[in-house]
Amino acid sequence: MLNRIFGLVLALLTLGPYQAARAQSALVFQSDFGLEEPAVVSMKGVAYGVSPDLKMFDITHEIPVFNIWEAAYRLNQTARYWPAGTVFVSVVDPGVGTERKSVVLKTNSGHYFVSPDNGSLTLVAESLGIAEVRIIDENVNRLPGSERSHTFHGRDVYAYTGARLAAGTISFEQVGPAKEASVLSITYKKPKLVDGKIEGNIPILDVHFGNVWTNIDTKLFDQLGANVGDELWVKISDGNQVLFKDKVRFVSSFGGVALGEPALYVNDILNIGLAINQGNFAAKHGIEPGPERNIEIWK
Repeated sequence: MLNRIFGLVLALLTLGPYQAARAQSALVFQSDFGLEEPAVVSMKGVAYGVSPDLKMFDITHEIPVFNIWEAAYRLNQTARYWPAGTVFVSVVDPGVGTERKSVVLKTNSGHYFVSPDNGSLTLVAESLGIAEVRIIDENVNRLPGSERSHTFHGRDVYAYTGARLAAGTISFEQVGPAKEASVLSITYKKPKLVDGKIEGNIPILDVHFGNVWTNIDTKLFDQLGANVGDELWVKISDGNQVLFKDKVRFVSSFGGVALGEPALYVNDILNIGLAINQGNFAAKHGIEPGPERNIEIWK
């Protein structure tokens, strides 16, 4: 009898923590809050209060304020490198406190995205696929005592819900009621090849270096038949305004052109980018990112 009791205790001591560890998922934040004030650490404090064992990480908190498109892009840029089960909390929410829905998207890849349904989920929904979407039930999944606050859902609703989901305190079904398997999407120009010319857009900048990133992937670019060393025509426009038009050398790395010269290259997420070797392409040509910034490339 004593041996059976000892065996049971030993099993609980060894298996229990393992199961608890398996129930935890990474919790990854992004926002437009900046780091000048304690908004970010307040969100993490709420998450820590749910479970001090949670592992928390950041994409960025320097999304330009109210820039839903950039929030969508940074989520999509990052999510594929995280394992299934990871919970992302994205808070770029100019409509906070209004009728916009607060949701959790589960993708076909098994990732979870906690966010206002305002377009921030456009690109991960496309690239990872929509398995299910649930509306956050704030009667259950809201920081207790925050009910009168309507301007910091990032802390009171999203961080709290995301932490509970990542910690295994609630299941996905306990987030709230299911809605139709769709999210609000931002319209943008998808890349295509037309009559020997690739048309796309400039969704984002490599901000620190001023490189211009396109939404043209290598599979589409390869249809031009360009080889490293070739010079290609590149035209960048904002509506009817042409910001840049010239031939640019296609290179494997920045050193493929002289200092100060422009280069066309494959960036780290396997899309086409534009740079100046040890310079700032975006600043030199006055290029800002966004779904309305268009680019054309041809031989």
